[in-house]
Amino acid sequence: MTKITIAIDGFSSTGKSTVAKQLAKYLGYVYVDTGAMYRAVTYYAMQKGLINKEDFNKEALIYQLPNIEISFKFNRYKGFAEVYLNGENIEKNIRTLEVSNFVSQVAAITEVRQKLVEQQQKMGQSKGVVMDGRDIGTVVFPNAELKLFMTASSETRAKRRFNELIERGDDVIYEDVLKNVITRDYMDSTRDDSPLKKAKEAIEIDNSEMSLEDQFNKILQLVMITIEDYE
Repeated sequence: MTKITIAIDGFSSTGKSTVAKQLAKYLGYVYVDTGAMYRAVTYYAMQKGLINKEDFNKEALIYQLPNIEISFKFNRYKGFAEVYLNGENIEKNIRTLEVSNFVSQVAAITEVRQKLVEQQQKMGQSKGVVMDGRDIGTVVFPNAELKLFMTASSETRAKRRFNELIERGDDVIYEDVLKNVITRDYMDSTRDDSPLKKAKEAIEIDNSEMSLEDQFNKILQLVMITIEDYE
């Protein structure tokens, strides 16, 4: 079967990673969570005291970029690849609301994007890859055979994220999660470097009222049609 590149972009908490993992597992493709890569850099900046509510030392982070090594290692017990920062498993650490509050600022830095985009393009050189993020179809893989753009209402996405954090045991307030979703939408869509936008060829998927099963089946159908077109 012909292998293709599947680029999934969209707003935060639209289920991009969930459906990307499902597709990769079903198709036997490589899955790359680019959002986790930006979260890893953000977590690094937080740990080094480079970013907080009052200050963000962008120059220091740019200077330290060569010291940041991000990798993915498959966890066969969990069934997905976890994120490692300089050899340390940080999968759980980067999924907090605190990291979410800073990640859009870090992702807006040109030098950070250049470093990570280069890595992402190398990961997808052989095709057979599912990658999700904010600029996959527009910047990372502008020639991807299938481009999807995921969206849902702010309230729906905030509720999903809130429930996810509560299930993890995090102490969060819904209003704070909703504020984070709205703020990230604005920052991701208005940044100067590689802003979040729907690629011209992308198929928009509004999953506000979709179950995970319905979403997967709809997207899998699009994948199979695309594969047939390229065989």
